[in-house]
Order: sequence, then structure tokens, then C-alpha cells
Amino acid sequence: MNICELEKIKQQFIKEINFRKLGDTSGVEYKYDVMVCGGTGCRSCKSKKVQDALEETVKAKGLENLVKVHGVGCFGLCVNGPIVLIYPNDALYEKVAVEDVEEIVSSLAEDKLVERLLHHEDGKAIEKKDEMSFCKKQRYIARNNSEFMCLENILEDYIALDGYRALHKVVSEMKPEEVVKVISDSGLRGRGGAGFPTGKKWEFTRVVEAEQKYVICNADEGDPGAFMDRSIIESNPHAIIEAMAICGYAIGANKGFVYLRAEYPLAGERLQKAIDDATARGLLGEKIFGTDFSFELEIKYGAGAFVCGEETALMRSIEGNRGEPTLKPPYPATKGLYGCPTVINNVETLANVAQIINNGAEWYNQIGTPDSKGTKVFALTGKINNSGLIELPMGTTIREIIYEIGGGIPNGKKFKAVQMGGPSGGCIPEQHLDTPIDYKSLSELGSMMGSGGMIVVDEDTCMVDLAKFFLQFTRDESCGKCTPCRIGNKRILEILTKITDGEATMDDLDELEKLCHYVKDNSLCGLGQTSPNPVLSTLRYFRDEYIEHIKDHKCRAGVCKKLSKYVITDKCIGCSACSRQCPVGAISGEIRSKFNIDQEKCIKCGKCCETCRFGAIVKE
Repeated sequence: MNICELEKIKQQFIKEINFRKLGDTSGVEYKYDVMVCGGTGCRSCKSKKVQDALEETVKAKGLENLVKVHGVGCFGLCVNGPIVLIYPNDALYEKVAVEDVEEIVSSLAEDKLVERLLHHEDGKAIEKKDEMSFCKKQRYIARNNSEFMCLENILEDYIALDGYRALHKVVSEMKPEEVVKVISDSGLRGRGGAGFPTGKKWEFTRVVEAEQKYVICNADEGDPGAFMDRSIIESNPHAIIEAMAICGYAIGANKGFVYLRAEYPLAGERLQKAIDDATARGLLGEKIFGTDFSFELEIKYGAGAFVCGEETALMRSIEGNRGEPTLKPPYPATKGLYGCPTVINNVETLANVAQIINNGAEWYNQIGTPDSKGTKVFALTGKINNSGLIELPMGTTIREIIYEIGGGIPNGKKFKAVQMGGPSGGCIPEQHLDTPIDYKSLSELGSMMGSGGMIVVDEDTCMVDLAKFFLQFTRDESCGKCTPCRIGNKRILEILTKITDGEATMDDLDELEKLCHYVKDNSLCGLGQTSPNPVLSTLRYFRDEYIEHIKDHKCRAGVCKKLSKYVITDKCIGCSACSRQCPVGAISGEIRSKFNIDQEKCIKCGKCCETCRFGAIVKE
């Protein structure tokens, strides 16, 4: 393919793309685009059935010249899927079911909207997506255009949105060192967790003389509650392909691998199709754009080991070995995959590259903070009203995310903390809600940016139990190669379990903190070095809860079963409903008299409390 062919494809598809993006109806035969989310979240809620029903209904009513239905990428508001967007109205419908399809199509025939399906805030329907609190402060770079490109012809739509222009510019107009300089000047840092400057990583590899070099995309996203990379690949796989080819040109590599979780079948399917389409069009393979540059791409599937997110373990896995980290140096830039110089970037990092090349380093440099440039994609989950994917300029405060974009805490509960950076991150409490999100600020709070997981917890969460949950995860995911991580995390978990069981002493608390620092300072790789962060951050901000568990044998959130109990109060009228529902026969008494709970038998399932209609059973 040459630039003329690229321009021809762009002109062929630009009218429809502009209609979806700008509401420009010139040259478009139909009046409405109906865009159905095709991301994993909405697909799991049967969005494909909604799409099929829309297409069938439009055809049955003879409205093909009025309405066109498309499956597109992720809209972000996953909690309210399936999502359907109506263009040019920019109206977002939530929780759409097959049963709603008839009304949707009929309303379009009458140039009306279905108000009950629109997003509502404070009891009022929001008719335009960009006016929703969830969307107002977002800025899309890594997730740019995901909602406009149709999955059926995603390559053509990507080209219509200036896709592969950056690759053409790089291979035909720029020297490798110039490409690296643009990325360096932009201030782009790795979005996979460590935040290492991307330009430096490329430059370290570029200057090494070697016959063979490699580019790897780390798509081994394994943090609990994280789905940023999966969504980007599902929605816009060509952004990753183009960026990897640009990186290959910049460092002198002709081969790339995407290391993708096998648990991401939809992402794998769409990425493979995108690779095949790009290869067929000459955008991958030999002599790209008629130049001497060649680059081929291959997917390698990982089996789901969290430790393979670490770059040296990832490379060993691609080589067919057990996924274990190795000592550094040597670093991948000098001796990486198969002993060759290698650049490894994660999905979100690469998703920024083409736009930086197209718009310039200064454009990107002006977004974010002095230390942290650009935007960051977060998976906002947990006790939050609007959970889903968000992309925001660096420097946005945690408070803005929780209360404006996230819509606050459900059921009138009080915010307690947000766990940032996944199992390797730390918990940030309410007093630091006004902290701007950037690499430095989060590090000072004992947390980290990580890959972008944000798990919100409310007043009903026990912080000791939360720390134990993450330690169980990292204990299970440790490769076992080094003793501090293999044994240290196990011992940390044992102490946490003693605390939640009410069997610990204050000496155990001192030992816990000491052990966390030892594991952090002596582990071989990032998994062990960061695994104590949830414990250390909760000790820092919620030490009183640890002490309460130890000294008072009390869990204020009522989560730790061995420290809580259900008690029947004097409100009991003796109806016996609770005793009939108890699965272990722990409740006894006589009709019209107060019943009692045998605490030795009680398994603290809470069934009695749910059953009682008089509020006579409380959890202490």
C-alpha cells in the first residue's frame, strides 16, 4: 500500500465517520447511526443479541435508508450495559434489552428519543452523552475513536480517522533517532506500572548494535478489577499494531510479539483479524509503504500467570520456558528476548504513540502535569455508582473521579478509601481525596499508578480484610523463585489471618510491619517488591483498625466472621422465622418469646438478619 491508496480508503469512509463524530449528514444516505457496544462487558449482557434485533427490526420496517446499525468498541460505562448510542443526537441508551428494540426503532422513525432508556442524573434525563457527568472531564487519547469505528470494517474506519498516517510519516520522512526524540520530548511514560520514560527505553535499545531486535506489547493484564488493555485491544487493535511498527522502525526491529492473556478470547480474535487485515493491505510485512522497512507481528498467548506481567518473566514465557523473572542487569534493551535487544511496552503506552507522531511532542506535552504527561486510563470499580473505564488528564484529583465522574458511593454510604495500582498498590484514605493523580503524588502516599486499577471501598469494608485479600492474590501468584517473596508473603498472610481471627498480639503487628519491609527490599522482581504495599498503606492510614482487631477483638465493619456475632434484641416477638431459616439450627426459642442464637453453632451467614422483618437481629 502507498499513501495514495491510504488516502483513497480514507475518502471512501470519511463521510460515514464524520457523520458519527460530527453529525455531518452531507453525502450520507441515511439519517441515524445506531452504535451498539461490542466490548466484553456489554457482550456479556447480550449486546450482540440487541444488535441483531436492531438490524432485523430496521429491515422488517423497511427503514434501511433511515437507520444504520453498527457494532463498535467500548463506551466505558460498563456498569450500565448494554450501551447503545444514537447519532447524530449523541444520545446514550443504557441497559438496553432486546425487548426495547421495537420502541427504539419506532421512535427513530418519528424523530424521537426513548426517554426512559437515557442516562438519568438527579431524576433528569440527559439527552447528550457529552453532558453526562461521567463524560464531561474525560479526554480520549489511548481510547480515542473506539466508539466510532465499526467492528465489521475496523481497518477502513481506522484509516478514515488518519490511521497508519503516523507509520507512513515515520518510515518515509523521519530517521529512527528523530522518532525516538519525538517520543522522548512528549514526556510519555510507561503505563504498565513503573512509569519509565518510553523514549529512554527506545533509545537504549536503538543504540545497541545487533542483527536481530524485537518489539513486545505486554497485554498480560492480570490485576483484579482491571480491564483497560483488554478494552483498547478489543476496540482499536490497529492503534497497537501501528505503534509497534513505529517502535520497530525506531529501534531497528523487524519482528514483534503481542503477549496476550488467553482469558481474553474476544481481544485475541479481533487483534488477529487486525493483524491479518494489515498484512493483506501491506501495512505489515515486507517493504512497508514501498520502503526498505519490514515488520511482522505475532500473538503469543499467556496462560494467566500474574508474574508474567514482569518483563523478564514474560520473555521467558514467550521463549517457551517457565515464566520466572531473572536478575537485572542485563536489561531487555541489551539482552532481551532470545538474547536480543528488546523493547517491551504495555498496551496503553503504545496506544498513545501514533497520535504523538501525528500531533507532535508539544501537543502531548501540554496535557497533564510537569512530571506526568498525557492522560491515564483507569478501571473504576468497587463501591461506586458509575463503574467502568475512564480516561483523564494526569493531575485530575481523586475527589473529581470519585464524586463527579464516578457519581459517588451507592446507598448513601461513606467513602473510606480507594485502592490504586492493583494488588501492588496502596489504599488512599479520605483525607487525601484532593491529591492530583500523577506518578510522584501517588508514590508519596504509599501507593502507585500501576496499570490503572481503582477499587473504591466504603465504610462497610474492613481494611485488614482488604489487605489480606490482596496478599492472598500475590501469595498465590508468586512464581516461588526467590525466598523473600515465596516465604515472606506466606508469613505476612499468616499474620493477617491471625489478626482477622482475633488471635494476634501487638508483637505480631510489629513483626508484620518488619516483614513487609524485608519482602519489599529483598524480592527479586516487582511482584515481591510491591506486594506488601496494601498492608503498609493500610497500616499507615488505618492502624487503629488493626489495633482494634487485636486488642478489642472487634471488626468495626463486621466483615471478619470470627470477630463478629449476630444477637437477637428485645424487639423479638417470637415469630420463629429466623430459626426456620437458620441453615445450622443455631437459633432456638418458644413462640411469642424471645429467641436466642447459639454462638458456638452460628456460622455468621446473616440469613437470620435478612429474614427478620422487625429489625430484632443485629450484628455486633
